[in-house]
Formats: sequence, structure tokens, C-alpha cells
Amino acid sequence: MEEHAVWPIFHALQESPLGHLMRTSPALYPAAEILHIMGFIILVGSIIALDLRLLGLGRSIRIHPMAKLILPMARGGFLLAICMGFLLFSADAAHVVRNPAFQMKVLLIALALVNIAIAHAGAWRHLADWHGDAPLGARVTAALSIFVWLGIVCSGRLIAYF
Repeated sequence: MEEHAVWPIFHALQESPLGHLMRTSPALYPAAEILHIMGFIILVGSIIALDLRLLGLGRSIRIHPMAKLILPMARGGFLLAICMGFLLFSADAAHVVRNPAFQMKVLLIALALVNIAIAHAGAWRHLADWHGDAPLGARVTAALSIFVWLGIVCSGRLIAYF
């Protein structure tokens, strides 16, 4: 697919003052990239720690207090990663949107958000009542979460190679 065949919004974003600034500033793109990496380190690191606890690792740690600590950190990491990712995307949006690794990353992010919604609408509604091990529904969403978030990280890294 040629660049002119891409949705006009992506070309407009790339040619916007923001896209131009991201391409021409010697410090802005690298700073956004570093902050993007920090965001997903906070997000994925904290979520995997919680998911592993839900799967039974570290049974001496109570799930409810751990979740109260980790979930706000994960939300903050997600917000940082998404905001910085948008800045990075704006620099070359018309090209990146056609990248199969980027497309996979976006699809996996959507899957991760659906998984979160299912978890919080289901088993997580009764988190305060959990004693000991997490219920089966929480363990299933935790296992899927680990797989999906690691897939997001891998897909993001592969963007540079397509």
C-alpha cells in the first residue's frame, strides 16, 4: 500500500506541527522513546508481578493489598506509555500504521484492554473477599495477561525491523 493510500488522518498527523517537531527536534524523539520504555517497564513489570501472584507464586503475599499497590502503578505506566507512544507515532504515522508489527501491537493492546475489562467485570469485583488463592476466572485472565503484555513488548520492539 502506497503512502497516499493510507487514511488521510495518519498523513495529517505526520505532517502536523507535532509530527514535524518530533522529527526535527534532536532531543524530543529520544526523550519520548525513553519515557515510553519507562512507561511500559512500569506497566508490564507491575502487571506481571500481580499476574504471577494470581497464578499462585508468592502465596505469602495477600492479593488485595498487592493489587491496591500495583494497579495504580500499572495505570500510570500505561498512561505514560500511551502518551509517549502517540508522540513517537506522530513522527512517521503514515508509514508506521502500515507496519505489521505495529498493527499486531495495537491489536494486542486492544486484547489486553478487553481482558482487563473482563477481569474487573468478573472475578475482580469480589477481590476483597478472596482468601488465599485467586479464583479460576482471575487465574485465566492473569495467564492471558502475561502472554498478551509480553506480546505487546515483542511487537513494539519488532516495529523497527518492518
